[in-house]
Amino acid sequence: MNIPTSHLTESFLQEWQDWHRRHEEIRADPHGFLAITGLHWLTAQPQRFPDAPGEWHTTPDGVVVDLADNEYLVVDGRQVIGRHAFERIAERDSVQVAAGAAVVEIARRGGHDIVRPRHPDHPLRAAYRGTPTYPPTLDWVVPGRFVPFDEPRPTTVGAVVDGLSHVYPTPGRIEFEVGGLPLSLTAFPGTRPGSLSVLFTDVTSGISTYPANRSLAIEAPDEQGRVTLDFNRATNLPCAYTDFATCPLPPAGNRLPIAVEAGEKIPPERSPAGKPSR
Repeated sequence: MNIPTSHLTESFLQEWQDWHRRHEEIRADPHGFLAITGLHWLTAQPQRFPDAPGEWHTTPDGVVVDLADNEYLVVDGRQVIGRHAFERIAERDSVQVAAGAAVVEIARRGGHDIVRPRHPDHPLRAAYRGTPTYPPTLDWVVPGRFVPFDEPRPTTVGAVVDGLSHVYPTPGRIEFEVGGLPLSLTAFPGTRPGSLSVLFTDVTSGISTYPANRSLAIEAPDEQGRVTLDFNRATNLPCAYTDFATCPLPPAGNRLPIAVEAGEKIPPERSPAGKPSR
């Protein structure tokens, strides 16, 4: 049965619009990354921060907070006062605890413990009106092939924070073509079992798209290793919006020598004079 191209296009556009709406809703969540008010690096010396209750420090066993008599946090649904010791957090993992209308994220990045408070009334979140995108088109839905490595390779990449690095187990690379030009991207594990993700830049980076990176989620390869790269769903990472992010940079070789005119553009907050990119 042949399905008219117009029906395919209509279905494609509707699916993209539904995905984009959900993505924007998550981004603008009251405690999402747009609500982050500070990035605080913990040391062994207790420190107090203006946007979170308590004095915070790190130990070999985990993060510790000392709360004053008029302060409290809600941890796993339980109100805690005085001193509270958190279990050691794994690299790239985090926990969030409630502090009134705000939450406090405790995380570990690059071997360091950090605290990132998130306040729903933060001006960046309150003023957020959405991210511009290229018009979605089937032209940027590209077939590819996943080529696994014999064993996952630990891959070190830089970060938007000077001196910070991230290490990811790299399962393989994705090979594809655009306009007859053979290309490939090193892939990282995705958020779902078997799925993949890629960080990349391209010729549009720093012009119409965020210069440091964009991210693309890819469904798990089929039995023949076939995958689909839908660049219409290329998204900005938190660092495109806030200076309180620790986002990784793409691995070496993931700068595409083409203009990927698809997906999300530079956010208005990062455009010159706050004007949306064109």
